[in-house]
Amino acid sequence: MQTSCYHCGLPNDPHQVFSTLVLKQPQVFCCPGCLAVAEAIVKNGLEDYYHYRDEFAEKANSDESDILQTLSVFDDDSILDEFVETTDKKSEIQLSVSGINCAACAWLIEKQLAKVDGVLQIGVNVSSRRAVLSWDTNKLKLSQILAQLEKIGYHAKPFQPEQHEASYRRENKRFLMQLGLAGLMTMQVMMLNIGVFFDLFGHLEAETKVYFNWVSLLLTTPVVLYSSAGFYASASKALSAKTVNMDVPISVALTIIFASSLFATIQQVGQTYFESLCMFVFLLLISRYLEHGARYKASQISSNMLEYIPTSAMVLDGQQTKAVLAKSLVAGQEVIVKAGELVPIDGTVMSGQGQLDEALLTGEFSLVDKQPGDKVYAGTQNQLGTLTIRVDNNLKHSVVNQIANMQTQAMANKPRIANIADQFSQYFVGAVLVLSVIAYVVWLNIDPSQALWITISVLIATCPCALGLATPSALSCAIANLNSKGILLKRSDALEQLTKVDWIGLDKTGTLTEGRFSIQQTVNLGHLPDQDLLSIAASLEQYSSHPIAKAFADHPHLQRVEDFSVDIGLGISGTIQGVNYKFGSASYIQQPLPAELAQCNIVLLGDNQLLGGFVLNDQIRQESQDLLSRWKNKSISLISGDCDSAVAKVANTLHISNWHAKQSPEDKLKLITQAQQQGYTVLMVGDGINDGPVLAQADVSVTLGAGSDLAKSSADVILLDDSLDKLDVLLALSKRCKQKIKQNIGWAIGYNITVLPLAFIGYLSPWMAVIGMSLSSLIVVVNSIRLLK
Repeated sequence: MQTSCYHCGLPNDPHQVFSTLVLKQPQVFCCPGCLAVAEAIVKNGLEDYYHYRDEFAEKANSDESDILQTLSVFDDDSILDEFVETTDKKSEIQLSVSGINCAACAWLIEKQLAKVDGVLQIGVNVSSRRAVLSWDTNKLKLSQILAQLEKIGYHAKPFQPEQHEASYRRENKRFLMQLGLAGLMTMQVMMLNIGVFFDLFGHLEAETKVYFNWVSLLLTTPVVLYSSAGFYASASKALSAKTVNMDVPISVALTIIFASSLFATIQQVGQTYFESLCMFVFLLLISRYLEHGARYKASQISSNMLEYIPTSAMVLDGQQTKAVLAKSLVAGQEVIVKAGELVPIDGTVMSGQGQLDEALLTGEFSLVDKQPGDKVYAGTQNQLGTLTIRVDNNLKHSVVNQIANMQTQAMANKPRIANIADQFSQYFVGAVLVLSVIAYVVWLNIDPSQALWITISVLIATCPCALGLATPSALSCAIANLNSKGILLKRSDALEQLTKVDWIGLDKTGTLTEGRFSIQQTVNLGHLPDQDLLSIAASLEQYSSHPIAKAFADHPHLQRVEDFSVDIGLGISGTIQGVNYKFGSASYIQQPLPAELAQCNIVLLGDNQLLGGFVLNDQIRQESQDLLSRWKNKSISLISGDCDSAVAKVANTLHISNWHAKQSPEDKLKLITQAQQQGYTVLMVGDGINDGPVLAQADVSVTLGAGSDLAKSSADVILLDDSLDKLDVLLALSKRCKQKIKQNIGWAIGYNITVLPLAFIGYLSPWMAVIGMSLSSLIVVVNSIRLLK
């Protein structure tokens, strides 16, 4: 047996054993305090702390009332590095949140954390039971935020795919147990009471009826205490936060039914309603269980992406290979991927050839040839050949991991219609409670025997659960569908704005064209041989990430460049053998060009003397013409930094009348801003470094998967497979999503408006109200799931 505490390292008590499983191994602790801390750490999915710690922790206080206070060790950056993205003073993390049952829970969490000073943004996805949280590290620690969640009854931990899936299975099991208990007790209690109501047992004496009532009370109590616990827990969380949610009226109704039946049983006067209570809970749980499964289906497409990343990789160690954890790989290491294996990390092919299935990222099922120099991505599968891959990024920063993160971040930015629905739900719940009181008072004067049941009908029938699900369920399904087609959406409110787009700005190079330049003509002004011009140009371009640089990539004679610098969107400069060269557009050279260089895309200047230029050829994408022909009802502008002749050629080929050449990043930004000032909703499509500012300024921006990192960080949508055809898919699905949201909200409001007077005047019995409310929510969820197709 261990003689020292696994947590703090102090000697264990030989007379008492405190033990629990840590990292799947039984560990012994010196006291209940250390045991509680370890259990809390394991429970929160942070037991990797014991992997990474350099020394024992301090002995825990056995009398500590708040376990989360002891989790302050997890505010250490070295431990949270696996889970937290930190930039400047802002930190961001994905959390798995247990206890989320419906849209009301997400609304409550967002409302509560928004009050905390230092929380910058909180977005909760009901479908996946995840939250994206960003906070000011100078004002808050993660442990303090988790403590705020604990105060309102929600348990959060850093998101990990395996544990998240396990959490869903636990919730599913709990639902089934609660549902099974409620169903079993409903049958038993109804069997007793139906016999009494219809005199199936013959004439019963009063003592026998009282006995049946006590038996019904005994059978109903577990339904109230266990099966209904979720409704009461959700309602108490809301009330403790000084607000109301959808479960408040449900809990009030169940409490009234049980209290009145308990009173009637004890006093032996009046009517009991135990069978109705059990049936209500059973029907409500059926509805919640079906919603739970439907929401999980919507989130499953994206959540399961990380499951395709292998946990191990074969690393080259000299002439040998050894297996290591994929998440331990670092940039510069080399791994071997054989046919049939998954690529464990983002990297560059160093040797070998293969064919990869990249459907996980792009949605396209055709195999992609890979050769030395090509990029490969974690989660894709090598179908043929053996590849040696150099690691470029660790697993945390891999493309597939970023996609999963962005998928969740997209739900953090709610469209305007979602915020309106949330606010309306809050006020509507309050109105329902007031109306139920009014109904009770009115019916006490009309027919006291009906007052209780009509009040309960009003409370249950008008609960706005469907309204709370209307927007998030549709957004979750739409984003999941886009994700499966290789369209990555970074913010969900972009879907709403896409439906309003009437002005589209298009970059030329790499967007309408393939971005694969070749040198069509070298124009030499006679100062140097052609080969020297090419050598100088290629030497300068070797340090550039612009697509033009690829046209010079194969030149064999490269020279050393000093004082290299880049002016984004304009050109590059550097010193070669003591001569200062500038290589770029005409606006970058800032000299009048002779007629010979008028057709050149790029011009070379040496010590302020024009040396020559190059005419580059770039093929127009095949899909560009078809795409533009379908956008005839929108204002189209071609915006490029290239020379007049090159831009005019593409514009004429694609029949774009409004085009702009020689545009610097500032010029492009002015065009976008001017269009917005004229009342247009602007969509900008670009892929270059110089497109970053305009992508950020546009109402909605799209970039291609092959675009620059700056473009990807600025854009709202990324087309992972570089296919412009996906823009049509994006626009079409945004319209469908908006239609579904309107349908959902219209149905939810219409149902409540219709059912309220029926319940108020007594035409709707409580069991009808339960079925109506459940069907209303299910119709909304099922309607949203159609967006997955």
